[in-house]
Amino acid sequence: MSEVDSSEPKRAVESQHGGTATFVQSVPIREEREGQTVWDGTVHVFDLSGHPKATGAHAWSYKLPDGKRRFFAVLHVPTIAGPREAVRAAIVAEAKSRDE
Repeated sequence: MSEVDSSEPKRAVESQHGGTATFVQSVPIREEREGQTVWDGTVHVFDLSGHPKATGAHAWSYKLPDGKRRFFAVLHVPTIAGPREAVRAAIVAEAKSRDE
């Protein structure tokens, strides 16, 4: 899986949520459900200043079939305490949007 450097997820955080993101670390995450890998990649963790509700964010991307990348940026809030929870929340949100 090809990864991106932290500047692209930083832009995703700032454009989707506002504030100023400062890179903290990259965390490898593998999420499985019923024995199947549903996501495997790197989540970039950022401190976030200038946002009214969050002091951090998690961002990652994956390559689409057409070669472009889809970026996710999830705020660090009480229900999203870390990168694994951010990935899980995005997976659930994607599944709900497909079901609608």
